[in-house]
Amino acid sequence: MQRVAILYDVSQAALSTFDLDEVLGHILQIIRDYFHIHRALIMLVDRETKELYCHSLYEETPTLTKADIPRRQIGVGLIGDAAKLKRPVYVPDVTKDIRYIRRFATTQSELAIPLMVRDDVVGVLDLQSDTLGAFDNETIDLLTLFSTQASNALENARLYSNEQRRSRQLEALNLIARQTTSVVELQELLDKFCSLIIEKFPVDQVSLLLLEGEDLVVRAHNGRFKMIVEMGHVVKAGKGLSHKVLSQGQTLVCNDVSKERDYLQGYSETRSEICIPLIFFGEKLGTLILDGATVNAFQPDDVQALESAADICAASIRNAYHFQAAQQLAYLDGLTGIFNRRFFELRILEEIERALRYNSSLSVIMVDIDHFKKLNDEFLHLLGDEVLRQVAQILMQQLRKGDVVCRYGGEEFAILLPQANGQNALDVAEKIRRTVEAFHFPGVPRPVTISAGVASCPQFGLTRDQLVSAADSALYAAKQGGRNRVKPATLGN
Repeated sequence: MQRVAILYDVSQAALSTFDLDEVLGHILQIIRDYFHIHRALIMLVDRETKELYCHSLYEETPTLTKADIPRRQIGVGLIGDAAKLKRPVYVPDVTKDIRYIRRFATTQSELAIPLMVRDDVVGVLDLQSDTLGAFDNETIDLLTLFSTQASNALENARLYSNEQRRSRQLEALNLIARQTTSVVELQELLDKFCSLIIEKFPVDQVSLLLLEGEDLVVRAHNGRFKMIVEMGHVVKAGKGLSHKVLSQGQTLVCNDVSKERDYLQGYSETRSEICIPLIFFGEKLGTLILDGATVNAFQPDDVQALESAADICAASIRNAYHFQAAQQLAYLDGLTGIFNRRFFELRILEEIERALRYNSSLSVIMVDIDHFKKLNDEFLHLLGDEVLRQVAQILMQQLRKGDVVCRYGGEEFAILLPQANGQNALDVAEKIRRTVEAFHFPGVPRPVTISAGVASCPQFGLTRDQLVSAADSALYAAKQGGRNRVKPATLGN
């Protein structure tokens, strides 16, 4: 009758909840109430490492926590032996069995029963007593039957948990697809994707590295870790896990980064990492990196969903690149290949706002090719077009990466120099003037020269019109002064 009552209670425990922790709690409560055992451990199998770890612990007089119970290899100790043999292992006197690994000072006898689902071991129910020979054959049989019901309860909880996780993953993927596929601005897309991954998946840190040339560059990140490298950090070709997975085209799960030779540290708190290549129809775009704060932080069931998220991200990045290319075409001058006036009008407003916000400088150089109409009339337009192209290239070569050069109209060019004061801009303009003057333009028998006017913000204006007008006035003064010269704006202009 007691056996029926116990099995009934176990069945009810299995049916009453699908939460794994609650199921295990019910099992330990039955162990305590019906069998009066001094301590019980439920060791579960880590599906990835195949190790046994302590998930739940009951102790009549608490001395240890489950965190104090180390992982156990299958086949090691009484617990590991029960998992390996797939049958109960009973030792009436632990001091006489070499397999016994002492964790509790008062244990005298121990019974380890594998938790089986079909022919697979999912864990071990380990029961310990402070009395020698505490378990008789009838009790062992009853506990073995009990463990069978407990195993079914655990499997039901696991299946339900997997279904719940999968459902949440599908919802997350649907949300990511809806919120990223419509974003066409690249940086906005990358930031949005990182925030959604952190919100919807069990990861501590996410980073997006994009392939630029042969290198990978950190373009977005989100999470709670402290970054060791800065945004824009370059991972050189062939270095680190990020390049490794991209070259192989396969995801890498590293559940202990200290054991990975190719790992490059990006965050001091990282213990586990998943690297997923971003590939769209064979085109390699970059790498998605996900970090965890603990060893073995990632479950195999998470990887497929994260790969699906990476595929969505790759497609969205490719869309953003297409939009970026189309947008850039609208802002490029068809003859010279540099930016056009439309782009200049957008950027000067942005740069003035940035200069005023951060109390920094901004300079504008207006450049005009001297006697260009006469050159066109004398050598025809084809040669004039080539001169325009050559001058545009000289301007590009003489400027910093963050500077902006545009064809303003006809033979006139406009240059934006962020974080450059008036003297810096004058030096740049003079260097350009000398370079153009010394350059041999094929087909033109005499030197080609330019005139330039320079004005800076905030000294000569806080608006677009004020700044451009001041630079234009300085350019006019340079032409009036004999051409082939650079003039700074003056308050009298």
